[in-house]
Amino acid sequence: MNPRGQWMIERAGHRTQGMATLPPPKLPSDSSPGSKKPAEEYFWLWVVCLLGLDYFSTLAYQPSITYHETKLLGPIATAVVVLVTLFGALPIYCHLAARSPAGAGAFGIVEKLVRGWRGKTLVLILLGFAATDFTMLKSMSLADASVHVLNKHDGDRQQIARAFAGWCKDCAKDYLSDEAATHINEQLVVTIILGVIAFAFWFLLRRGFTRKVTAVAVPLVALYLLLTGILIVGGLFFLGNHGDIFTHWLDEVVRGGIGGWSTLVLFALIALPKLALGLSGFEMSMILMPQVQGVAGEQPPVTRIRNTRKVLVAAALIMSVYLLGSVTVTTLLIPPPAFGPEGLANNRALAYLAHGGPLVAGDQATLLPFCGPGFGAVYDLVVILMLALAGTSVITALSVLLPSFLMRFGMEFSWAQRWGVMLILFAGVNVLITVMFQADVEDQRGAYATGVLVLMASAAVVTLIQKRRERGSSFFRALNVGYFGAIAVVFLATTLAVVMQAPGGLAIAMCFVAAILTTSILSRAWRADELRTIGFEFKDEQSKFHWDNLRHAYFPVLIPVDLKRENHEEKEAQIRAQHHLSPEVGVAFLEVYVDDPSEFLQNLMIEVVRDNHRYVIKVTHCVSLAHAIAAVALEMSLHSEPPGLHFGWPEKDMLSASWSYLAFGEGNLPWKVRELIHRAEKDPNNRPRVIVG
Repeated sequence: MNPRGQWMIERAGHRTQGMATLPPPKLPSDSSPGSKKPAEEYFWLWVVCLLGLDYFSTLAYQPSITYHETKLLGPIATAVVVLVTLFGALPIYCHLAARSPAGAGAFGIVEKLVRGWRGKTLVLILLGFAATDFTMLKSMSLADASVHVLNKHDGDRQQIARAFAGWCKDCAKDYLSDEAATHINEQLVVTIILGVIAFAFWFLLRRGFTRKVTAVAVPLVALYLLLTGILIVGGLFFLGNHGDIFTHWLDEVVRGGIGGWSTLVLFALIALPKLALGLSGFEMSMILMPQVQGVAGEQPPVTRIRNTRKVLVAAALIMSVYLLGSVTVTTLLIPPPAFGPEGLANNRALAYLAHGGPLVAGDQATLLPFCGPGFGAVYDLVVILMLALAGTSVITALSVLLPSFLMRFGMEFSWAQRWGVMLILFAGVNVLITVMFQADVEDQRGAYATGVLVLMASAAVVTLIQKRRERGSSFFRALNVGYFGAIAVVFLATTLAVVMQAPGGLAIAMCFVAAILTTSILSRAWRADELRTIGFEFKDEQSKFHWDNLRHAYFPVLIPVDLKRENHEEKEAQIRAQHHLSPEVGVAFLEVYVDDPSEFLQNLMIEVVRDNHRYVIKVTHCVSLAHAIAAVALEMSLHSEPPGLHFGWPEKDMLSASWSYLAFGEGNLPWKVRELIHRAEKDPNNRPRVIVG
């Protein structure tokens, strides 16, 4: 419910109560979308599984991407990714967990570090990159799921997919054009079908990460890690029994003309931007933080912070071990031709091993005795479910993240959450992206990496700024600043490299940023005439005592005054002269101080003092002069005759006054106050009067 509607209910049902007792309307929180209840909390290990839907699912395609980019250097390059994960990303997000326990992550800290419209704009830009990150993850996950569906080990699947794609091409020729038909292929058709099927998971995830979602995610992730672990351990045992494979790889890498270890490390560092997808998942951990079990009422939530750090450490360690193991096994055991565009291991290297694909050498036909069509089909099914749920879960996370900020910035999302409009919208965007990239996994990873790295770089910079502002020993502070400064440089350089290599990702992100900024501006302008006041607080008991006296006495005149331009004596003399008020008429002055006009909702702080024979009402923590004045006048009219608001004649012209009102919460005061009062109070007899002289 919007603040104006809430005011009308309170005005109808609480006429005999004071201002401080009015319950504020529900504000956006970290609760699940579409629900006003707090987010459900789970044992930290179960949250690891929720995070794993996003984070661990990248194992399905990361080994293949690593081989495409680094060939035999894959294990060494992956070791660099693991080091950046454990000693770069992990410390950053452990720090953010302590500084933003509500789950806002770097977004919330940026909003605090940079106040006003600049801070809001930065947050909206970062939200655009978050939308890019999560949207591209879903699109890429479904594309790789289609690769597993179109298992080239299984000719029957290929035949069915080819026949259906041919039918779709014929339909495109008949109803669209021949050119449109040329863009249709088996993978695109299967990806769109999987997207439609995955959208059915919306009924499971539409209320957020509930216990039903956990009941599905925990066994699925556990089974996925078990089967993948079997393949990795089996591969390592195979390498142990066939030492010549490792020796041959080492000769090729170190003594095969590539160079010494220093050169290898340099090549691995250069390859880091291309392997950045192995770092994805940390931003999702911040969104899931409200789901981590804590102690009810604990402030600060030390237990939740500690358990969230357990989630981060466990997820990072599991992913590091699995990623390094899977890349090592696939790079050393799978023949290079299998990674080619038409190869059986392309974008499904672990599934290739599960299906019993031929290895580079050895007297054993398959990795493990049970690897073959049966085990491979089971592994394909588990991977497809993981990838489909990964895409749906991140869009659900996005539908939690966006409203938590945008509703406070002035956008109304309750109807969109109730009907799942956001999920439908992002599903449509995913279809467009899938068609644009032809469902090609390789083509999409640059755009995905852009979103991931911009968010991680911003988190690193935010952490560095906070470390610089921390108090304590100068020596340890310098160490902290140096360490986190180096991490920030790594992430910023990696981000810049990815943007230069794949500018299309930045273009997609800018489209999201432009859409969010435009929608925010239009929505704020549309809702500018809502009352926007959610509650009141008193500075002290004396203020409350004076307020009670004021609201039950009859003070027919409220005079808004700006002490920067005039004092009480001059203003009172001016108003009495211009409005023909006799000395017997009691007046009260209203001083309103705008805090941050970029905020949309306001919770007013009231201080009432006596200045000689006058009452002075000082209002702070407001975002707009007009809204604060209207709210105070409406409250006073609850317990006495409606007061009159007496203004002097405004000096600004209508256009500049309206712009000042929208952007800075000032200007156009008499007209805007009158309009707000008329919208909030339908009974003319109960409306405070606005008088301009």
